Amino acid sequence: MTAVAVERQGPVMTVSINHPPVNAISPEVLEALSAAVSEAEGDSAVRVVVVAGTGQTFAAGADLPAFMARGQSPLSAFQAGVALLSRLESLRQPVVAAIEGFCLGGGLELALAADLRVASATARFGQPEVKLGIVPGWSGTWRLPRLIGVGPALDLMLTGESVSGERAFALGLVQRLASEGEVLATAQNLARQLALNAPGALAHAKRLVRRWHEPEAAEREAEANVELAATANAAEGLQAFVEKRRPRFGPE
Repeated sequence: MTAVAVERQGPVMTVSINHPPVNAISPEVLEALSAAVSEAEGDSAVRVVVVAGTGQTFAAGADLPAFMARGQSPLSAFQAGVALLSRLESLRQPVVAAIEGFCLGGGLELALAADLRVASATARFGQPEVKLGIVPGWSGTWRLPRLIGVGPALDLMLTGESVSGERAFALGLVQRLASEGEVLATAQNLARQLALNAPGALAHAKRLVRRWHEPEAAEREAEANVELAATANAAEGLQAFVEKRRPRFGPE
């Protein structure tokens, strides 16, 4: 059984964690996710990546016993997770997380590294690490407050309690709600919609928004637009606008 299943549907790559019963993130899952990220990095035909879990759970945290069984130190386990999520977040392609069931601990940190999150109203989101005597170790302590604000992030982290997908949507943690059983299809439809846009523009938008708070943000935005304006895709976008048709963007 492969720890992660990778499926291609046109420009959309779907990466599904396959580690029953609750898709806990083991060293093998991390390695398989890393291989999937490498595949996306090296293939310009992949325009959008969807990350999901098989079965009824997205990912219920890190598989701590599996890391211990490998003899990995806590520091190396934390470093491995942080490195993977940094690569996922830095992908040129947009990443959409499709979340059913539990999305806890390291699973939530994986979802936070995506650009957009689609979930069912009954999904459960939480950072329960304090109940184990630790804190989030795969960048959750800064990605979560960056997304939903310091107060709501502290509420989740200090109580260790979970919230519903509906509550996560209200907090801004989730961008789309879907019916149970329809989350993956909804995420893939969203991915296909994103894939119609120019890949260079998508990549620049991701990069600029991630660094919105830096003093050079306005300068970087201007530089990106100058660079993009000189591309064939920008010319195609303008021509399509004039001709009142959908643009046909190529790879960049």
